[in-house]
Amino acid sequence: MITPPYLQKGDTVAILATARKNIDDNLKPTIDLLHSWGLEAVVGSTIGLDFNQLAGTDEQRAADFQKQLDNPNIKAIWCVRGGYGTVRMIDLLDFTKFKQHPKWIVGFSDVTVLHNHLNTMGYQSIHGIMPVTVPRATPAAVSSMKSALFGEPISYTIAPDKMNRFGNATGELVGGNLSILYSLLGSPSAIDCKDKILFLEDLDEYLYHIDRMMMNLRRNGCIENLKGIVVGGMTKMKDNEVPWGKNAVEIVDDVTKKYNIPVIFNFPAGHIQDNRALIMGSTVTVNVNESGSTVTFQK
Repeated sequence: MITPPYLQKGDTVAILATARKNIDDNLKPTIDLLHSWGLEAVVGSTIGLDFNQLAGTDEQRAADFQKQLDNPNIKAIWCVRGGYGTVRMIDLLDFTKFKQHPKWIVGFSDVTVLHNHLNTMGYQSIHGIMPVTVPRATPAAVSSMKSALFGEPISYTIAPDKMNRFGNATGELVGGNLSILYSLLGSPSAIDCKDKILFLEDLDEYLYHIDRMMMNLRRNGCIENLKGIVVGGMTKMKDNEVPWGKNAVEIVDDVTKKYNIPVIFNFPAGHIQDNRALIMGSTVTVNVNESGSTVTFQK
C-alpha cells in the first residue's frame, strides 16, 4: 500500500463536501485547530451549496474534489461531513494526478466510499473525525488525528470487553461504515477481505438490517478470509415492534463466532465523540486477551 506524504508545518488542507450539505458557518473551530498545528486551510466551493440534502449537484461535488485532488499544493482533503452522496460522485473522479502526487483523504461514515475505493487502488487514507465533529470530539480523538496526519506513532490500548475473542493477528486494516461496505459489494470500489483486519461501525440502523448486512459480508466470502475484526461504535440502533432479539454487537458476534480469529468490541472509533484515527490500508497488529486489547499501526 502506498502511504501519502505525511504533513509538515506550512502545508495546506482542503475542506470540502462530498455528500450532505454544510451550509452553516461552523468551520472556525476546525480552521483554528489546523492553524494550531501549523497548517493552512482552504475551503472548497461545495461548502455552503444547497441542493436538497446534498452539497450541490453530483457534478459540482466531483468538480470541487477533483480540483483539490489535482492541486499539488493541497496535501490533504478533509471531508466536512458524511450523510449520503459520495457514491454518486465517485465514478466522476479521475485519480491520474492523485497517483502522481498522493495526498491524505480524511473522514468517516459516508467517506467509507473513498476509503474503500482508494484501497482498491493501493493507497492509504485516514478514518477519523471530520470538521463538523471537531467541536465535540474528545481530546484523544483530536490528538490521534494530528498523529495520523503528521506520521507520529499510533498505538491504542483498549479496556477488556466481555464479548472480545482472544488472539493475535497482523494484517492490513480495511473497512469503515458497515452500511457503506454492504452497498459497495459487487462494485469496482469493493474491498478484498482476504487476510485483512476488518473495522466496522454504524449508526441509526435497524437491528435486522445489521444482521442482513453481516450475512451478506459472510456470504460474499469476506468474513471467512479475515485475520481479525475490530468493532467500533454501533450507535443509536433501532428495533421493530417485534424485537430482533440481539443488539448490534451480539449480531456481529453471532455471524462471526464460527471463525477462529481475534475480535475487539467497543473500540473507540465511529459515530462517537471518542473517534480515534485509523490509517486505512496500514498494517496493524491486534492483541486481544483477558487484560484488554492493543491495536498498533506499523509505519
